[in-house]
Amino acid sequence: MEWNEITRDIISAAMKVHSKLGPGLLESAYEVCLAYELGKMGYTVKRQVELPIVYDGICLDAGYRMDLLVDDCVVVELKAAEAMLPVYEAQLLSYLKLSGKELGLLINFKVAHLRDGIKRFVNHSDSSVPSVVKRFF
Repeated sequence: MEWNEITRDIISAAMKVHSKLGPGLLESAYEVCLAYELGKMGYTVKRQVELPIVYDGICLDAGYRMDLLVDDCVVVELKAAEAMLPVYEAQLLSYLKLSGKELGLLINFKVAHLRDGIKRFVNHSDSSVPSVVKRFF
């Protein structure tokens, strides 16, 4: 399946969850509901995926967890925060780099209109610096 189709489906499911629950819940509520919606759509969704750091040739558990991994190719980092801070973007970019995945979505549910809380990121494998792709909307 093409990345644009997968991300479109993830965003559609996130909007459905946001419409039903609103912006006032904890991140974990959105995580479980979004995983459920994506599962209904036929996607394989893993929650709280451990992400070790490979250092000096050894895998070390540093406590990092990706919120969602969809079809083993899209990292989804969820937030329920007042504002989208640069540290959240850095976190997702780090997860993409550490996991070797190329595509990620950062979704903040604590907004009036979910379209204002979504950013899509691409980790260019030929570059050491991942980049943000234009806002989806």
